[in-house]
Amino acid sequence: MAGADAPAALRIARTLRRMIEGAASWMAYAAGWNYVLCALFITTDIVGRSFFGVSSAATVEISGYMLACGISWSLAHTLAERAHIRVDVLINRMPVKIRAFLHLFALVLLGLFAAFLAWAGWQLLDESVMFDAHDNSALHIPMAWPQGIWAFGLGAFLVMIATLLLEALLGLFCGRYDEIAALLGSRSIDDEAEEALEAVAMARRETGA
Repeated sequence: MAGADAPAALRIARTLRRMIEGAASWMAYAAGWNYVLCALFITTDIVGRSFFGVSSAATVEISGYMLACGISWSLAHTLAERAHIRVDVLINRMPVKIRAFLHLFALVLLGLFAAFLAWAGWQLLDESVMFDAHDNSALHIPMAWPQGIWAFGLGAFLVMIATLLLEALLGLFCGRYDEIAALLGSRSIDDEAEEALEAVAMARRETGA
């Protein structure tokens, strides 16, 4: 994909996309640890309520915030890894040029949907800030805090789509249909096998250390 013969504009778009992917990867790590903390919080709250008579009195609200924020913060990385669920029984049997156009069309539709989500999220955040909204839990948390984190994840998802769209359009202009299909298409068996081998190698290095 990163051919040295690529035009300068396409190389710049690739570099930009990889930078966004790096940031999205860190956001996904944060989302993963967020779920770990969420599980520990719920477990601690259940144990405390069952055996010690103490509770945060806001388990549902806080865990809901953590789940929503974790989902939005992992969307960009999931897209970059081509890990979203898709039905590709027919498209993989089509010529590469048609596949490239269909992948690009699907990305445009996803971008429109993501733009609507990001806009609605930031509108909701703006209203919460304007009215100084708080939740109804015992902690009385300002809604702008969880909503801001959640909306940021939606915005990052939209930025990831925009960078992919830019690179795909430049690739389309240059006639690099194979690269577009590889960039936007679903993960192949070879991709899955390579990821598994990398995971095994990493586990062996950690064991040896």
